[in-house]
Amino acid sequence: MSQSVIAYLILLVFVGVVRLIELRISARNQRGMAEKGVSRVSEPRYRWMVALHIAVLISAGLEVVFLHRPLIRPLAAVCLAVLAFSIILRWWVIRTLASHWNVQVMASTSLGVVTSGPYRWVRHPNYLAVFLELLAIPLIYSAWITAIWGTLAHILILRWRIHVEEEMLMASPQYRAAMGSKPRFLPGLF
Repeated sequence: MSQSVIAYLILLVFVGVVRLIELRISARNQRGMAEKGVSRVSEPRYRWMVALHIAVLISAGLEVVFLHRPLIRPLAAVCLAVLAFSIILRWWVIRTLASHWNVQVMASTSLGVVTSGPYRWVRHPNYLAVFLELLAIPLIYSAWITAIWGTLAHILILRWRIHVEEEMLMASPQYRAAMGSKPRFLPGLF
């Protein structure tokens, strides 16, 4: 196994470890919100989102190792830049939302509406960050099969997730007033 494949597999493990750290942050925030009377919104398809994140990491590694994908340096450089941007954006979201940030949908608008950070421009910067990340990770090492199925599955799962989340958020007059006219993902588009 080449050094570049080993480095790629280490990157996949690193991303997985970061996800575990995020789950701990989320659990802490969820407990804090529950103490303030905030409840979790029923979301039966949440487990599919978790499974997708795990499956993309595993599938990308297996595809690179067993299908002997080439390292295309220009593609890897672009995808590493996209990955870096997505990680920075996601952690900006986590920092901006602070105790509101969670991996599950929480009915937290009673605690206030966050309109700072990336939320000045869009309603769902975290979903943009995760989408870019799950697309870039497989393509860093030309795992195009994983990139295709992962992206298609992620679009489907995001449609479900955003429907649940926006139904809850838009029920709040404060949220609607502050965020209702902003685009979902990209400033000034859609």
